[in-house]
Amino acid sequence: MPAISRDEVAHLARLSRLALGDEELDQLAGQLDSILSHVKAVAEVAADDVPPTANPNPVTNVTRPDVVVPCLTPEEALSGAPVSEEGRFQVPQILGEGE
Repeated sequence: MPAISRDEVAHLARLSRLALGDEELDQLAGQLDSILSHVKAVAEVAADDVPPTANPNPVTNVTRPDVVVPCLTPEEALSGAPVSEEGRFQVPQILGEGE
């Protein structure tokens, strides 16, 4: 016996506000029945002693400690800039004056 009938698919379609034709209802009934059968098979295999997990491999976040190190001075950072002004990079304006 199928896990979901054509009438149940039609009911779900109405609830979802989907307009499905007879051929589509028959096709979806078969597809949903197949999906539900696979879910049932997986549920039968799952054991109570197996914890639910999103990833079968243990995952740890690899990070490094934050260490303060010397960085560039403003003059060093601006030394390669084609144009600088008042300690800032100067770039062409891309928006209008009023924007």
